[in-house]
Parts: sequence; C-alpha cells; structure tokens
Amino acid sequence: MSLDSEQSEWLTPTPAVEPLALFEILMRENADSLTAFLRASLDDAAAADDLFQNTMLTAWRRLNDYDRNRPFGAWLRGIAKRLLLEHYRKAAREMPAPIERVLDHLDQRLAQVNRQPGDTFDEKISALRDCVDRLSHSYREPIDWHYRECKTTACIADHLATTKDAIQKRLQRARLQLAECLERRAVLDAKDRA
Repeated sequence: MSLDSEQSEWLTPTPAVEPLALFEILMRENADSLTAFLRASLDDAAAADDLFQNTMLTAWRRLNDYDRNRPFGAWLRGIAKRLLLEHYRKAAREMPAPIERVLDHLDQRLAQVNRQPGDTFDEKISALRDCVDRLSHSYREPIDWHYRECKTTACIADHLATTKDAIQKRLQRARLQLAECLERRAVLDAKDRA
C-alpha cells in the first residue's frame, strides 16, 4: 500500500520550535508581569526598564539552563531578583532592610496571579484597577499615594492630616477589600490571600 503525497505530508513530523521563537513567545507572555515586578521593586522607572532589558539578555544567554517543567515567569523573576540585589549593592545605596523578603513576596503574589486560568496579565491588571476604582475615597486615596506615587505612610499621614497608624490601618483594610474584589472576579484565589 502506498501513500499519496497528501498523506505522506501529513505524516511528516513538524519541525521543533527554534529557541529564539520559543523565547520570544515566552518573553511576550511574561513581559508585563516582569515589568510589574521590577517597577514594584524600584522607585526609578528608568532603572526598572534597564533591569528589564538586562533580565531579558541574561535569560536569553542562559536559556539552556531553563527547566521547562517550571514556570518561565518565575524563572525570569529569579533572574530579575538577582539583578535587583546587584543593582542595590552597586548603587551603594542603603538597601531597604527586608528587600529580599519583599522581592520574594512580590514573586509569590505574581505567581499566584499568573496561576489563575484564562485572563491575560493585562486583563488581570485591568480588574485590579477596576477594584481600586470601586474603593471608597478614604481607602482609594492612601492606596494611590502609597502604590502609585510611592509615598511613605508618614508622608500620606501628613498630607491627610492624620496619624501614620491610621494610614496603615486604611491601607490594610483597602488591601483586604481589593483581595475580596479580585476573588469575586476570579483573578485571585481565596487560598492565595496572605
């Protein structure tokens, strides 16, 4: 029995995806999450962008070290974390005392968001923005100042003519409301709340 050309073509194995194409796909899927990780870790957007580029270059050079059984985003954030720590050391600035714990926490939270099925990272960020917009003004304002403007709780307390403890309590309550909102939207799993 002989195969006609159409059947023969169908049985021909498809070529494997070349490493550069695979890297580009994985990079595109994880770029926004990596950017969020870096920008949340630094108060300098230009430095965060530089570290993004360095992370991608390092990841490309070390692509053979990537274990395909593990999430690519977590691997990228691991590279970024090492570069961030190096950045703080080279800048000869005082490193925030718990910086490694903060970076680990950010990594865990992004991993939790990325584990949720379906939505793209942009859609998840859009859901977060919508949840922030739904907060009452007394909670939304400290969230905006603290996370978007990178202001300290003491600075926010001065601006709002209240105490630092009151601002910390508002931020805590706002984060709980945001977590509940994100759970309702299936962006965050209740068991992922910390």
